Amino acid sequence: MFLCCKDEGKLTQEPVKPMVKYDMYQPSEMADFMNLMYAYNQQLKAKIMDGEVPNSMSLDLLKLHSAEMTDGKSRSQNWKSFVNVFIASQEAVVDTLSNKNLKDRYNEAINNCLNCHKTECTGPIPRIKKLLIQ
Repeated sequence: MFLCCKDEGKLTQEPVKPMVKYDMYQPSEMADFMNLMYAYNQQLKAKIMDGEVPNSMSLDLLKLHSAEMTDGKSRSQNWKSFVNVFIASQEAVVDTLSNKNLKDRYNEAINNCLNCHKTECTGPIPRIKKLLIQ
């Protein structure tokens, strides 16, 4: 066993770092639902581009009316005017009796999503634009 006593007179103490408490981001019910709709539309886009014709929707879009909003946000009159138009356009994508081109119906739904986000919550616009079929 070896002991070194060279710096015997110099005792230094490390400063105690304060404990930092981080708040974990908890998405609201609406934010979770928006992410779910995004994933659904990504899959829908891939199917349409592969030539598949969707005939059912796995989302309950009426949840848009009841999902808990993100803190500080509310269902404004502007939001209310967009939501039913969006729901109808999203449902039109899976309408197998429609005479309108499938790609056009899909892009119309995504554009309705963008139109609302231009006025309410602009952050996801670049991400949403990637859903459009060129």
